[in-house]
Amino acid sequence: MIFNSVEFVIFFGIVTALFYLISHKYRWMLLLIASCYFYMFFKPIYILILFLTIVIDYYAAIYIDKQSGSKRKYFLALSILANVGILAIFKYYNFFVENVNGLLSVANSDVTFSYLNILLPIGLSFHTFQAMSYTIEVYRGNFKPERHFGIYSLYVMFYPQLVAGPIERPQQILPQFHVKREFNYQNISDGLKLMLWGMFKKVVIADRLAVFVNQVYNNHTDYEGLPLCIAAVFFSFQIYFDFSGYSDIALGSAKVMGYDLMQNFNRPYAAKSISEFWKRWHISLSSWFKDYVYIPLGGNRVKLNRMLINVLIVFMISGLWHGASWTFIVWGALHGLFTLAEIFIKKINLPSISKIIIHKKILVFFLVTFAWIFFRAENFDKAFHFFKYMFIGIPEQLITVISNQNFDRLHLIYMEQTGGQFFLAIFLILFVGLLEHFQFHKTIPEFIGSFKPVVRWGFYFVIFYSIVLLGIFDNTEFIYFQF
Repeated sequence: MIFNSVEFVIFFGIVTALFYLISHKYRWMLLLIASCYFYMFFKPIYILILFLTIVIDYYAAIYIDKQSGSKRKYFLALSILANVGILAIFKYYNFFVENVNGLLSVANSDVTFSYLNILLPIGLSFHTFQAMSYTIEVYRGNFKPERHFGIYSLYVMFYPQLVAGPIERPQQILPQFHVKREFNYQNISDGLKLMLWGMFKKVVIADRLAVFVNQVYNNHTDYEGLPLCIAAVFFSFQIYFDFSGYSDIALGSAKVMGYDLMQNFNRPYAAKSISEFWKRWHISLSSWFKDYVYIPLGGNRVKLNRMLINVLIVFMISGLWHGASWTFIVWGALHGLFTLAEIFIKKINLPSISKIIIHKKILVFFLVTFAWIFFRAENFDKAFHFFKYMFIGIPEQLITVISNQNFDRLHLIYMEQTGGQFFLAIFLILFVGLLEHFQFHKTIPEFIGSFKPVVRWGFYFVIFYSIVLLGIFDNTEFIYFQF
């Protein structure tokens, strides 16, 4: 079940209504059953994987809390091994076999390993990391293990953030399941505003940009110059509106029931450096890697050369987390190299270069967009085609469009798409960009709530009817569902 579907609208309405109608002591059960149904809507059998890790982590945390000394490490290791092992089998086994077989082929060996014919369980990387954060926090003494098995299960399976985050820490969300939630108009109003805004970003903007992006990426050898540049830039916005749209709907659907999930995006393309970008983009994952990988490796408390290695390791693991492909690893490595360059410039204390290179939003956006090409391309051939041909023939293409004084000529670039759709996509990007510029540090509900009533209701009307009239309802999955 995906958020941008009629099935979810019906599901959400029924679950929310029942939530407020039944007693607090049964609500965990309702939400757990609803979350199971939500997850089983994709591939029912895979819920057994979730149940297995839930049982292991539940008891591992209890024994970690009971034991002392090195025994605590054994149970933590058991929990991590179970989670990472399942992730490795389903997500990385075939990738490992592919590379091993390639090396054996180069060595002229007749030995080959067989692939597993399995599908990746949806959202496996997300709930695996959330489950791992639980046992790690218990081990560190930052959180006492949850004794209520049903509520712990709900922590892992809570449907708003089950398949694509945000990745919550136990301190943030588990205590909330014990608190009785009263019917609160403000929570419902704020939650529905977030859901409406997230739906607008997904079906009106992200899925519209996807039409352009997919056309070029799926037929990349047919294009050069401007189409490749536009597809690269459009994907930067597509993935932002797609994933932040999901996060808004997730936060909103939880807020309607009175639960607060962590903010996952904070105007990332307003960042003035790559390091700042990662403090604004997919915040729950960035903070997870910082707390559980970067700092344990020594963080910035070690010598400079070791710190630089730590940064690169974290970014490459982050790339691998996103997908079992060398293109994702290169994507992560590029962000690591960009970050190392910033650290180097700051260390050698050249403020003039720092102002020119680091603190420029346009340059940061360019670097991020450059790296996104590896993220979106399925292989290196496609990515290298972009880099080789994306700046060829642009002046001639622009002259052709302008000299004909007919912007619909842009449909030549995107085949079946008209110039009107192209400029509508650009207008929508600018519209949200302008809104976010004035939003500053306010949430969308707070920002909209600051409007005068007539402006506020006018805004609701425009967004709602934009979804109805301009939305692309083809049940396109959110990009991050594949991770």
